[in-house]
Amino acid sequence: MRYRPQCFHTEGVLRRMNRLAEEKSPYLRQHAHNPVDWFPWSEEAFTKAEKENKPVFLSVGYSTCHWCHVMERESFEDPDVAALLNERFVSIKVDREERPDIDHIYMTACQAVTGRGGWPLTVFLTPDKKPFYAGMYFPRDRRHGLPGLLDVLRTVVQKWDASKDEILQTSEDLTQSIQSHLQESRAGTLDESTLHAGYRQLRDAFDPQYGGFGSPPKFPRPHDIGFLLRYWRWADEPEALAMVETTLKSMRAGGIYDHLGYGFSRYSVDRQWLVPHFEKMLYDNALLATVYLEAYQVTDNELYAGVADEIFQYILRDMTSPEGGFYSAEDADSEGEEGKYYLWTPAEIRKILGEKTGKRLCQWYNVTDEGNFEGKNIPNRIGKEELLPSPSAGCWAGELEEARARLLAQRRRRVHPHKDDKILTSWNALMITALARGSRILEKREYLDAAVDAAKFIWTNLRDDNGRLLARYLEGEAAHLAYVDDYAFLIRAMLDLYNADMKPLWLSRAIRLQRQQDRLFWDEEDGGYFFYGSDAETLLARPKTIQDGAMPSGNGTSILNLWQLGRLTGDAKYSRRSEQLLDSFSGEMRQHPSGYTQSLAASLITLLSGREIVVASERDPEDVRRELGSLARVFSPETTFLYRLEGSEHAGIEELAPFTAATEAKDGETTFYVCRNYVCQQPTRDLSRVLNQLKS
Repeated sequence: MRYRPQCFHTEGVLRRMNRLAEEKSPYLRQHAHNPVDWFPWSEEAFTKAEKENKPVFLSVGYSTCHWCHVMERESFEDPDVAALLNERFVSIKVDREERPDIDHIYMTACQAVTGRGGWPLTVFLTPDKKPFYAGMYFPRDRRHGLPGLLDVLRTVVQKWDASKDEILQTSEDLTQSIQSHLQESRAGTLDESTLHAGYRQLRDAFDPQYGGFGSPPKFPRPHDIGFLLRYWRWADEPEALAMVETTLKSMRAGGIYDHLGYGFSRYSVDRQWLVPHFEKMLYDNALLATVYLEAYQVTDNELYAGVADEIFQYILRDMTSPEGGFYSAEDADSEGEEGKYYLWTPAEIRKILGEKTGKRLCQWYNVTDEGNFEGKNIPNRIGKEELLPSPSAGCWAGELEEARARLLAQRRRRVHPHKDDKILTSWNALMITALARGSRILEKREYLDAAVDAAKFIWTNLRDDNGRLLARYLEGEAAHLAYVDDYAFLIRAMLDLYNADMKPLWLSRAIRLQRQQDRLFWDEEDGGYFFYGSDAETLLARPKTIQDGAMPSGNGTSILNLWQLGRLTGDAKYSRRSEQLLDSFSGEMRQHPSGYTQSLAASLITLLSGREIVVASERDPEDVRRELGSLARVFSPETTFLYRLEGSEHAGIEELAPFTAATEAKDGETTFYVCRNYVCQQPTRDLSRVLNQLKS
C-alpha cells in the first residue's frame, strides 16, 4: 500500500505527518510530526536510496532518551536540516528497543569509527546497508567541540558527489571489520585464574569511597555485583562482599534512587551517585532488585530487603499494565526539562508539610536553599550515617513515611514524564525473575501473583501461531521475532517461577523454550548462540556475543540456564551444552574477564559443586511454601529445588525429572532429599538440618 501523508493542526499551522505516524513504536511516533521525510527500517527505504543514488541517514534511539529529544528539537524539527535530509538522503528511524539487532550492528560501526558509543546513534550508510561514517549526538551547528549536523550533512553530500568510490571502499572495509568482530568467538578453556583476574579487575576499578566501578558517568552494573557475591562465596574473599555493600548503600543514598517514589534511574553523571540521568528503565530496576535481594540473603541487612521491596512497589504502582505486563521506561524529561518532575525547593516542601516537619525533612534529604541541581534539589542521603531512621528516632520513622507520601502525592500532580508503554519480552522476563525471587525471600504472595500474571501475559500474547516467541507488544499487536536475550531471560524467568510457584508447568515451558532457542540460534560450526534467529531478517552481520552491556548477555545467561536444566531434569545433554557454550567463548573472555561477569558468575556456580534438593510433601502447597521460607533466605546459588507435591497443578514432575520418582513424603510429613550430582543422602524431615547444609 502506498503511503499517504496525514495532516494535523498545531498552533494554527497545518502540518503533515510523516510515515512514522503509522508505526506502533512510541519512539518512532515521537518523530511523526518532524518535517523530515522519515522511513521506518524497510526495504522500501533502501530501494529508494538505490534508485535515486542517495546515501542513507540512519538515526537510532529510544523514547525516553534525553539527548534524542534534544537532537530532535535542535535538528529534526529544523526546516534547514529537514530540507537537506529530504533532498539528498533517505532518512530512516529505528527504535533500538524494538530492533536491538540493528542497533547492535551499527553501534559496533560507531565504536569502530569513534571509539565510543551511545544514543542517539547517527550512521551514514550506502544503499546496500553498509556504514561509512558514524557518530552520536550532533547539535544543529558546531558547538563545544562537536561538529554541527548541517556541516556533517553537507560534507557527506560533497564527498558522495565528488568521491563516491572512496566512500564505497570505506564502507566495504568497515563492513568487513565489524562482520569479523561480531561473528568471531574464540574458543578455549576457562580456568580459575580467569575468575581471579575478573575479580582483580573489578577491584582495581572500584571506588572505595562511593562504590561502583570506573569514573563517571557511573552505571549500577548489577551483573558485576552478582559476580562479586558469588566470588565471595566461592573464594571466601571478604573484600568482594565489602565492595558490594559499599556500592549498594551508596546507590541507595544517592539521587540515582528516587527517595519519594522509589526505583533507580539509569545512571549517575557524578562519582557520588547524586545527579542521575533521570530516566527509569524496567531492566535496571529488575536487575537491581535481584542483587539487593541477594545481598539481603548474604547479610540479613533489612536495608537491602527494603530497597527491593520499594522497587517492587514502584513497578506494581506505576509500571504494570492492566493486562499484567510491565511497561518499558519513564522519561528523563517533563515539560521539556530534564529532571523537572523530581526536583524540590525548601519552600515547596515547607508549604506542603508545614514549617516543623518540612524543615526536618529537608535536613533528612539534604534539601537546601542553594540546591544541588540547577538551583533546586534532588533528595538524597549522601554523607548521612543512617540510611533508615534509627530505633532511637522515636516517632520520626512514621512521620517521615507520612511526609514522604504527602510529597509523592503532590509530585504526582505535576506533569508526568512520558511513559514508554510498550511491553518487551526480555525486560519483562528480568522483572518476572526479580518478583519470583522476591516472593520467596520476602515471603510476599502478591509478588508471585504479579510474576505469574506477567508470565501468562507473555505466553499468551507474545508468541505467534507456531509458538515462536516475539519481542514486543503494544496496543494489541505483537511484533518482531524474539532475539536470544528474549529467550535466555524468559527461560531464566520460567526457572525462577518454578522455584517460587513449585508448579511443573514453568519447568516444562523452560524446556520448550530452550529447545526452540537451540534450534533457531545455535551456531553448529563454532558453538554459541547468534543474536537473532535463523528465521529472521538477514542483516549486514549475524552477531554472536557473550560480552555484557547494560544487561547481561544472552549467551552468559544461557550458560546458567543450561546448567540448571541439567540439574533439574537429570539430562546430561543440557550440562554438555552449557560446557560447550562456555568453551566457545573462553578464549575471548580471558582477554578482559571483567567484561563478562554474567558468564563468570555462571561458571562459578558450576565450581561450587551443585546441590539438588527434592521436596516431597502431601501438605497444602501454600503451607509448604511458608515452611520453606527459612531456606529461601539463604544465599546458595548452586542449589536447585524440585518439588513433588499433591494436586493436579503439581503433577508431572516425574516426567520432567525422572530421578524424583523415587522420592516420597515419609509418614505424610514434608521430606527433603539432598543430592549431589543426583546421588541423594538419606531423606530427612529435619528442616534445620537442611538449612545448615545450605549455609555450609
